[in-house]
Formats: sequence, C-alpha cells, structure tokens
Amino acid sequence: MRQLAAILFADMTGYTALIQENEYIAIEKRKRLKEVLENTIPRFNGKILQYYGDGSLSIFQSAIDSVLCSIDMQRQLQREPKVSVRMGIHTGDVIIEADAIYGDGVNLASRIESLAVPGGIFISEKVYEETRNQQDISTMDMGYFEFKNVKHPIRVFAVANNGIIVPKRSDIHGKTKQPFNRLAVLPFINMSSDPENEYFSDGIAEELLNALTRVEGLQVTSRTSAFAFKGKLIDVRDIASQLNVDKVLEGSVRKSGNRVRITAQLINAVDGYHIWSENYDRDLTDIFEVQDEISGIITNKLRENLTLPVNESRSIKAPKKNITAYTFYLKGLHYWNKITPADSRKAIECFEKAILEEAEYAQAWAMTALCYSHLGATGQMLPEDAFAIVHHNADKALALDNTIAEGYVAKATSCLFYEWKWQEAYDLLTKAKELNPGLMDIYRLLGFYYAIVAETDKGVAILEEALNLDPLSPIMLNSLGNMYSFAGRFDDALKQADKLLEIDPKMRVALDMKGWVTGMKGDWKEAMKYFEEVHSLTNHPLKALTGLAFSYGQLGEKSKALELIKKMEQRQQEESESVIAPDLACAWFAVGDRDKANWQMKDAIEN
Repeated sequence: MRQLAAILFADMTGYTALIQENEYIAIEKRKRLKEVLENTIPRFNGKILQYYGDGSLSIFQSAIDSVLCSIDMQRQLQREPKVSVRMGIHTGDVIIEADAIYGDGVNLASRIESLAVPGGIFISEKVYEETRNQQDISTMDMGYFEFKNVKHPIRVFAVANNGIIVPKRSDIHGKTKQPFNRLAVLPFINMSSDPENEYFSDGIAEELLNALTRVEGLQVTSRTSAFAFKGKLIDVRDIASQLNVDKVLEGSVRKSGNRVRITAQLINAVDGYHIWSENYDRDLTDIFEVQDEISGIITNKLRENLTLPVNESRSIKAPKKNITAYTFYLKGLHYWNKITPADSRKAIECFEKAILEEAEYAQAWAMTALCYSHLGATGQMLPEDAFAIVHHNADKALALDNTIAEGYVAKATSCLFYEWKWQEAYDLLTKAKELNPGLMDIYRLLGFYYAIVAETDKGVAILEEALNLDPLSPIMLNSLGNMYSFAGRFDDALKQADKLLEIDPKMRVALDMKGWVTGMKGDWKEAMKYFEEVHSLTNHPLKALTGLAFSYGQLGEKSKALELIKKMEQRQQEESESVIAPDLACAWFAVGDRDKANWQMKDAIEN
C-alpha cells in the first residue's frame, strides 16, 4: 500500500561501545528506549513499524504530530536513566507491505537521522514547511546537505525547543557528500569615501563571478543568492552553509581618482581558514588585468580538486583600454540587477553610453538587448518595437563575440514571447546554457518553454536545478512556484509563495501567486483577499485588477467584475504602450463572454 507519511527514525547512539563495556547497562537503556517509544508514539497518532538493533522506524499521518512526539520523547530520555538518541524526520511517499516499508522517503529520513546529534532532532525542509507556523515548535536552519544517492542537496532544520540539543554546523557528521568545488562570490565592500562608488565594487565582484563561472568543474552560486548577504554581518561559515558551498571569495574595493585598491581573499567554509589573500594597488586602466589575475589565481588554487579540465576562455569580456565605457557598463549592471522596469530603462541608458565610448563593446550590446527583451516581455513596451531592437543589438553583440550568453538569451526571449518560434528558442537557450550555466535567465525561460510545450515535469526539473544554483533568488522561487501550479502541484506552489513572503511580506508576485493558486484549489472568495492586497500595494486605481475581476466572475458577481473591466479598459486607453489585452481576455472569460475574450486574445497575439 502506497501512502504519504511522516517518517521518524530514532537511533540510540554509542550502543555498540556500551554493550562491550557494560552489557547490563546497554540492555537496560535499550529497554527504556523501547518503553518510551511504545508509550509515546501512539499518543501522537503514530505507529511503530520496525525495530532494528538499537533503533526504530515509525510513521505518522501528520508531520506536526511526528515533531511534537519526538520532542516529548527526547525530553523523557534526557531524564535519568538518560538514553542518548538521535532522531530524523521526513515526509514522503512510502510503500508498506506486511511488516516492511520502502520508498525514497524512508531512505531520506534515514540520511537525515544520521546527521543528528545525541539529544537532537533533525527534520527535512518538507517537514519544516508543514510545521513552521506551530507556536510550540521552534527550529533552526542548518543549511543544505548533500546525501549519498540523493540527487539534489537537501535543506535540513534542527528542532530547537527547550531541552533539545542543537549542534553547530561544524559538529555535524553523517551519510553526506561534502560540497565539492562550489564557490560563492560575495559582494565586495565599497571602501571608497564616495558611497556612489558602490556600483563599482559590486561590478568588480560580479565580473569575477562571471569569469569563474567559465571554469569547468567549478560550480558558482548565482549573483542573486550571493548578493542577498550584502551589508549583513553574518559569519562566512553560516553564509556558506545557506548557499551549500565549500569556498567563499570576499573582498573590498577602494577607488580614489584614477587609482584603485582591491583586496580579495578565498576562504575555506568549514573552518574559516584563509586559503589565499592579496591586495592590489593599481591604476584603473589595469582593472581588467587585475580581474583576470584574481580569477586565474583562484582557479589554480582549486585546480588540484577539479575533476574536469579548466576552460581557458574564462577571461573578462570588457574593453581593454576604455575605462569610461567600463564604468558606464558597471553602472548599467547596477540598475539591471534592480529588476524593475524603471531601472531597466536606466540600465539601457548606461549601456548605450558605454557603447558610445566603445563602439565594439560586445557585452554592452548584449545587455541592452536583454533589457529591451525584459521590457517587451513584460508589456512595458510594444513588443514589435522592443523585439526589433532586441534582435538588432543581440546580433551586433554576437557578431563581435559569439560566446556571450546574454545575446542568445535576449533572442530566445523574442522567440518565446513574440515570435512563437519554440524550437528556435530552445536551441538558443541550450547554446546559452553551454556558454554560461550560471546565467539564471536561461533556466527561467527554459521553464517557460517547457510549460508552452506541455512538458511541465521537465519545467519543474530545470527550475529545481536553477534553485540549487540560486537558492535565495526571488525570481527562481517565483518561477518554480508558477511551474508547480502549471503542473497542478498547488500545495508545492503555495510553499514557494510562502518562501517569497518570508523574504518580503509585501511581495506582490507572491501574494498574486497565492491568490491564483488558492482560487484554482476552489476557494475564490479566499483568493480575493490576496488580490485585494496586491491591488492595494500598487497604489494605483487602475492596476492589478485582473485577479479581482476573475474572482468576481467565478463567484457569479458579474456586475462587480464588469466595473473592474471598465477600469482595465480605461488603463488600456491611457497607457498605449502597455499590453493590457491578455488581462482583459482573462476577465471577459471569467464573466462568460467568450467572444470578447477571444477578441482580446486575438488583439494580444496580433500586437
């Protein structure tokens, strides 16, 4: 019989050594453990399925019950005569046949239990998600771990209630593989007197990150997750734990006039040991050589552990003489990384100034194409105007340098969102991924491609791969949540939305996702609460009305839906460059007017 269950492994530690030292005490302790298990587990609606030597395997219908039960048992076992037990819990599919139990959920629960310390309880992220809102359950994030025979890293939490032992990350041992040649490049600290130079220090770190991404055999955490720690006083070992890396590059930049000092240091995450550090005092015109030198040194420091040959084409794609152009380029990156449409336009201005200074600046051409593709895909520009510029600038970039992944990504965006050339989009994205596997837009767009061709399982897989590279990225969390909803995995989608709301309780895309998923689960009245909050957060009477209009339509309140449609039509007239037709099509569909819905979709397709 197959079922979803919370699986609890409880294992007595030091039993073998104790039985050799004092068999009587060992037997008495095992007897006490069995008594606690058999008296406690049924009280929390659990069932003991197996005993094995000095351990046991139990299942529960509720993850909450399993954690509360484990807390109760550990507290009992801390009293005399004490019994040292470690516990691990995971939820997943299991197959129960007679007295045997099988399934990946069982194996993973066993792996998690192996990490725990005596008196401790470790739970998987799935268990954490189901128990996180329980006031009587406290947890601490222990970070990601790679388990033998488990494909993706698993995030593990320690139960931290009073009386439960919570270890340091460095004290954890178990059936794991250590992160191997995984590097995070943290934002470099701006040590200049002018805070406006922050774009320069950020840009240096980002350029180093891009260079190191080209080293085969080295996995580099994406910028979004690495830069999430900017300005935060967090121990580098804790950062490494959250990002699942074994080495961290950090540093600082001091820019004064035409001189720059760069300090860089490579740190071993397990013990905080400085593998290498160096100061560079140079003229700004030498900045490109400094970046190449730093990335080359780091590559050599890691080379002895690399399992694949080094890709020698890792050099920085920047002009070698024109520092003014490079400065504009770094400013453009600064605005581009803010994501908003307004900042994308500022980024375009900076990249275009870089091109005026250096006409053959291939990376700047590619980034302008990427910015315009974002504006065209999100309805901030008329698609025909935006994507004409995309192709022109991307083609120019690739003619100058055909190894720039951003150029292929920009063209793929046009193929997906405007031209509907699915295979061409896939080919472009595949090429981009080969060139720069650390560019997160590739994964997001591949996910969209798989959704279009109705291969949502592949879409989920590619976005889960992306989240492994960029575990703290709001964009990846949002994309994966949307893909889960496309795949009908509504509960998983809601969990992604909750993770986004942990980052920002007012994040509109997360609230919007919760609204649509809640509605698709059948509760449009509850969904409206989320849509109302989204509309309120826009602070604009005519924006973010689609979800509300759709909800009113589903609830049979046609007149209220039509009032909102009028406001959407007013916006369509006032904002001629914004693409409102798909939203109107959705709203008309909800009120049952298929003709108007089809007309709006036709308008969206043609324009």
